[in-house]
Amino acid sequence: MDWYDCNKRTLPWRHRNPDPYHVWLSEIMLQQTTVATVIPYFADFLNRWPSVQAMAQAELDEILHAWQGLGYYARARNLHKCATVVAKEYGGRFPACESALLKLPGIGPYTAAAVSAIAFNLPGVPVDGNIERVISRLFAVEDPVRQSKDRVQGLAKKIMPADRPGDFAQALMDLGAVVCRPRSPNCQQCPWMTSCRAHQQRACEKYPVKLPKPPKPTRYGIAFWLKNKDGAIWLRKRPPKGLLGGMVEIPSTDWRSTPWPEADAADIARPHVKWHPRAGLVTHTFTHFHLQISVWTGETDGNTNADGFWCLPDRFSELALPTLMKKIVRHAST
Repeated sequence: MDWYDCNKRTLPWRHRNPDPYHVWLSEIMLQQTTVATVIPYFADFLNRWPSVQAMAQAELDEILHAWQGLGYYARARNLHKCATVVAKEYGGRFPACESALLKLPGIGPYTAAAVSAIAFNLPGVPVDGNIERVISRLFAVEDPVRQSKDRVQGLAKKIMPADRPGDFAQALMDLGAVVCRPRSPNCQQCPWMTSCRAHQQRACEKYPVKLPKPPKPTRYGIAFWLKNKDGAIWLRKRPPKGLLGGMVEIPSTDWRSTPWPEADAADIARPHVKWHPRAGLVTHTFTHFHLQISVWTGETDGNTNADGFWCLPDRFSELALPTLMKKIVRHAST
């Protein structure tokens, strides 16, 4: 705690009396995302929606639009759901205990422990990647990370100070981010250097123990860039659930494990349109797979009965377009 008091990072969601709304918002944004990336989004969200009640009153499309670039869009959908529940069922006040927080949309064990400890100073240790690494090295935990999370949390709780659980959680986060880094940890600056079993073994980078990751499969699809006589592009909204749920997309085939022959794709593409396959591929990587998208371009003089809408390219900035779709737009436009 002495180390933290002298070396803690200055972050916009950290205050002497933390606002639970700020803590919750930052923790949701920080999942799978770096602090440097989150800071401007956090400021923008607070400017747009300064309270959980204000966020609850927003349209989901507004939230998704503001979320563009942060990825993992299920977080944004759950953000809106959670704000609505807190505003309507809890009078705009987040519950303090982990068990109540766990009942809210989009809040899992880590986020519940983080909000409870940081916002309300209740005993608990959230285990993120940084904390997992620090505790695994401190105690030389030999079990692979997928099997050791409960043990890591138990070990952290054993050394947690009774009076400052929130600061202790943030101290562990900072220690992992700044000193106990995944590679080349700066052990000489660590307040636990003499107690750390991994340091004593001179094997810091061995911990936490990770099993080899299976290779990511590749999926394939074809996107259809259809333009009308006014220069507008045909777009549609993805289903509310699933990958990129609720976001706007350039229509495409399904993403499958084998490339699409032209004949198969032609059966799915808009009939009576002369399609032109564009050279090159759009590539993108999701958590569990790589994606390769071919782009076909075409023009039409008529309207369409299919689900979707026309939009001029200079209005795309008003839409909730995920990064993948922006890549397709760039590829089709050049």
